[in-house]
Amino acid sequence: MVNLAIRFNNDLLTEGMPDFFFYFGLGWNHIISMDASDHQLFILALASVYTFIDIKQVLILVTAFTIGHSLTLALSVMDIVRISGKWVEFLIPCTIFITALNNLIRIDKKGGSMKVNYYLALFFGLIHGMGFANALRIMLARDQSLGIGLLGFNVGLEAGQVIVVAVILILALFFLKYLKITRRDWTFFLSSGVFALSAKMAVERMPF
Repeated sequence: MVNLAIRFNNDLLTEGMPDFFFYFGLGWNHIISMDASDHQLFILALASVYTFIDIKQVLILVTAFTIGHSLTLALSVMDIVRISGKWVEFLIPCTIFITALNNLIRIDKKGGSMKVNYYLALFFGLIHGMGFANALRIMLARDQSLGIGLLGFNVGLEAGQVIVVAVILILALFFLKYLKITRRDWTFFLSSGVFALSAKMAVERMPF
């Protein structure tokens, strides 16, 4: 980590902000684009038990996910840890349907699903980080700014996640307040849909 910090400082002096914004855009698109449905589904599963009243918990949740994927993203890009891309692509939807299933199992237990989701976000963030790394590793050639690249990508990714969460919470506000949908039904509807989609995705990506 010390070497990474030194390299980041050197990158910041030599490459400057253009590289940061380039990788920021990559991170942003990696969560906002239509091709990022698996990561969007995971955030949807995590956020389905929350409303705007729980904004503090949501921010903690997103931070936990960011910490998890940032760690393995850095380790994977630096070739310290590497897992077969086929297995990573299979494990990602597995993390989604496990999270959605947890929501359904604990749907009538007040606060229970939220607390468990903190740990799921952190642990499953490690797996999602490997998925991000497969897309980013090729971009970060040896003569490019590794530190700025990782920072920019993570900040862009985090910004995209916040936008996705904001959209989910706005929709929750509309359905719960104006259409009078119960919070339980809202969570059940979202989690059931995410569970079905991610289970299908996992079957399609089986590496064996």
